[in-house]
Amino acid sequence: MIRFIDMFADRFGVEAICCTLGATESGFLTSRGYRGAKTRPRSARGVRDDLLVGEVARLHAENYGVYGARKMHALLRRQGWQVGRDQTTRLMRIAGVRGVQRSRKVFTTRPDAALLKPADLVQRRFVADRPRRLWVADVTYVATWSGFAYVAFVTDVYSRRIVGWNVAATLKADILPLQALDMAAWQAGGRLDGLVHHADHGSNYLAMVYTDRIAELGATPSTGTVGDSYDNALAEAVNGLYKTELIRRRGPWRTIEQVELATCEYVWWWNNQRLHGELGMHTPAEVEAAYADLAQPRLATASLGNH
Repeated sequence: MIRFIDMFADRFGVEAICCTLGATESGFLTSRGYRGAKTRPRSARGVRDDLLVGEVARLHAENYGVYGARKMHALLRRQGWQVGRDQTTRLMRIAGVRGVQRSRKVFTTRPDAALLKPADLVQRRFVADRPRRLWVADVTYVATWSGFAYVAFVTDVYSRRIVGWNVAATLKADILPLQALDMAAWQAGGRLDGLVHHADHGSNYLAMVYTDRIAELGATPSTGTVGDSYDNALAEAVNGLYKTELIRRRGPWRTIEQVELATCEYVWWWNNQRLHGELGMHTPAEVEAAYADLAQPRLATASLGNH
């Protein structure tokens, strides 16, 4: 109401506005109260809110403008701010920011009835006890002014880290998903013994050049069904977040090269900076580092026992 009076004070006068409002609202602001409010120093809460609103706006923008109250609350706590969940919601409302919402999924893979299909070794249980035990893979697309850009991701189920990705102008197995798989294998040290690679029944994942590469690396192939959001749910979720958090917010996209550069930046953010609710508000990099710290004493003990 102070702002309302400020807007019309020059036109009607403070006394007249307060008298009019006072006649309709019992105990409403008086002209004396208005002048007292204008001269009173800001409260400690108001000063802190001013500081936090700016911080909320900055952190929200730095994280692709996608965080809702839950992740923004966790991020503020990580930054050292002692704030509550409801307070975070209120600050976001003042800052004019909010979390992004997902849209409907569009399917891009096509089944090939003639291809031999590996068994489903996952059965919708997307859990792993360590990194490099279960990877999921899927393809999505981005419309650009110069044609479609197709994007392939390989994600580690344990840490939610995107371990391999590729952007191309084609869905061909030897160009799009194979290069994403090779990137993931290179980061893992070249061998994938004991790892299960799960994808859907898309022809690009069942192509001989792709399945042969999985076998060559020592991994075991697994497939769900094409067009089923449950049989490859984690990979579908990664695609959905990528489209929601990056593609739809930063478009329109002019070229495939522009999508590739933006995807590279997004993958780094996803792996090293983005807070994941499924990981207890930690990043994939933190989860893998924590596992490595826990595994190190066991490795050291085993090494000593061999001497």
